[in-house]
Amino acid sequence: MLEQYRDYLLKQLEALLAIPSPSGFFEAVQSYLSKEVESMGYRVKYLNKGGIQYCLGGEGEPVMLMAHADTLGAQVKEIKPNGRLKIVRVGGLNPNNIENENVTVHTKFNGTYEGTILLTNASTHVNDNYNVVRTFESNLEVVLDKLVDSKKDVEALGIRNGDFISVHPRFVASTDGWLKSRFLDDKIGVAILLAFSKYVAENKVALNRKVYVGFTVYEEVLHAGGAGIPEDAVELLGVDMGCVGEGLEGSETRVSIVARDNYGPYNNAMVTRLIQLGLENGIDFAVDCYSGYVSDVAVALIAGRDVRHGLIGPGVYASHSYERTNLRAVEGTLKLLCAYLT
Repeated sequence: MLEQYRDYLLKQLEALLAIPSPSGFFEAVQSYLSKEVESMGYRVKYLNKGGIQYCLGGEGEPVMLMAHADTLGAQVKEIKPNGRLKIVRVGGLNPNNIENENVTVHTKFNGTYEGTILLTNASTHVNDNYNVVRTFESNLEVVLDKLVDSKKDVEALGIRNGDFISVHPRFVASTDGWLKSRFLDDKIGVAILLAFSKYVAENKVALNRKVYVGFTVYEEVLHAGGAGIPEDAVELLGVDMGCVGEGLEGSETRVSIVARDNYGPYNNAMVTRLIQLGLENGIDFAVDCYSGYVSDVAVALIAGRDVRHGLIGPGVYASHSYERTNLRAVEGTLKLLCAYLT
């Protein structure tokens, strides 16, 4: 199964990464996902706030699979007198790793413009105080690829406060199965669920229960998971990035099974079952407790949903920066998903 759908998964990952989708700027990625899902024969339901869900079929205690299609990004906070843009971040965009990235400014009515996030007075041959702490509030700005040098010039382009800014992902499928890009969190999870959905549809797979899939578009700003969950769902299983770093067992080649996040423990029965299936199926996995991490499935419980919750995903290093994972972890996540639901 994996060999047959690996190329499809990677194709979808690259296509998804190429679609700008900072939290709240979801129309293009939602349209793409809807068409892809409908091409498999599934019926798509749209959420009022943005995002989609559909049912893979099956009978028995319903579970909903969740991944988020939104990413970090920014918005125009102020057009400066010199024609440069002061920005405010969307989600956890970090000033320590975003400098020198190319971006696209998405206007409401006048198309898009390219630019770069730079330090003010960014030339090291000129600035004797170059090594200052970077912040969006004081010294990082977007320099537009247009001949503008005043606020009036920029306003004439149709750029205004509140316009979304997307960061170019720089996707690379490298050697030995390495995948590098911004926003693997969580477009890798979306690609995994698309591949699983296609596998179920094309092979008429007998699911061991009723299975829903939901793609959310506000996870990075922490209010996505509470909406749009079917009333009959009793379990939520998120497919999101696994954390990799000091003090954790996770790695870029292993599936992460999340035992808790910043809001507390995940459902013990689900975590135990996922571990058991990993052992029985020879899947290379890690179990970890996270701090500084919140998922859609945890937000659903905070919103008051009476469901069990769990989360798995490929280990991703350098999260919220220029991220990387390995096909081994991606394939392992897909294997564990299949073991849990078929």
